[in-house]
Amino acid sequence: MAIRPILRFPDPRLRVAAAPVTRFDADLRELAADLLDTMREAPGIGITSPHIGVLTRLVVLELTPGDVRTYVNPLLDSVSRDTVRHVEGSVSMPGVTAELERHAHVRVRYRDLDGAEHVEEASGLLAVCHQHEIDQLDGVFWIDRLSRLKRDRLIVRYNKLQRG
Repeated sequence: MAIRPILRFPDPRLRVAAAPVTRFDADLRELAADLLDTMREAPGIGITSPHIGVLTRLVVLELTPGDVRTYVNPLLDSVSRDTVRHVEGSVSMPGVTAELERHAHVRVRYRDLDGAEHVEEASGLLAVCHQHEIDQLDGVFWIDRLSRLKRDRLIVRYNKLQRG
């Protein structure tokens, strides 16, 4: 297990769609363990393999300490019409957040590290995280969901933070 470097905005790899995982082996388990260590160090509550430059469809979430969830090839199976607003950020753009609107409830189809298929119903923060991380796997960076004005202001604020 290792802490890996996290890609920082505006790295173009953050906007590339990730390829499906096809091999469920020791390398995948090691990548998942590295993602968990990297996410905890960042710190964050969710991370994808594209955040560390590995363009595969792997997500690790830890919304509460010790409750680690790993999703391989996750897809939104269905979404609710009702929405919620939630503050989001990214390990690839530390120090800035913004409120986004997301579906309140989702159903996610995914595989575990052994390749077994699962379906999960989610609402609240978990539903928001699923949508955020699946967007990342699809090459949609979270700020792309903001209006142009809000996105531009957030980028200016982030750039100021990076300059110190």
